[in-house]
Amino acid sequence: MRERPSSRLLVIDPDGRLLLFRFVHNAGPLAGQAFWATPGGSLDPGESYEDAARRELLEETGLDIDDPGPQVARRQVEFRTPNGEMVTADERFFVVRAPAFDLSAARWTELEREVMAEHRWWSAPDLRSTAERVWPDDLPELLARAGVWA
Repeated sequence: MRERPSSRLLVIDPDGRLLLFRFVHNAGPLAGQAFWATPGGSLDPGESYEDAARRELLEETGLDIDDPGPQVARRQVEFRTPNGEMVTADERFFVVRAPAFDLSAARWTELEREVMAEHRWWSAPDLRSTAERVWPDDLPELLARAGVWA
């Protein structure tokens, strides 16, 4: 199984809310699946986790930062990609305290335009009480361990 190193962004707005995207798969191997997840993605060849975090944040939100800060969490998980490949993901998480900004989809890939259906800023109580599928499934606890939410 291929290893897939990736950077994930825990983007927090001035009100302490977390940015998540809703991914909806209408075709292919993941057809019928929908879930919320953080911005982020796989590293390009030769790219560091920090560089990937900056690039993914810019591509998926339009927010340009110099430094994603320290890694606050790591998760290793197996999952199926939209093309059907099973991978072992090595995900590194970074907290980005963002100013208020208008999210831009101008740099989204064709796949992102196809599957990223919406975005939402989640409060801690909303995320803890939702019945919707959120990845990672222990995201509220991850944020608490990172010192973002109590």
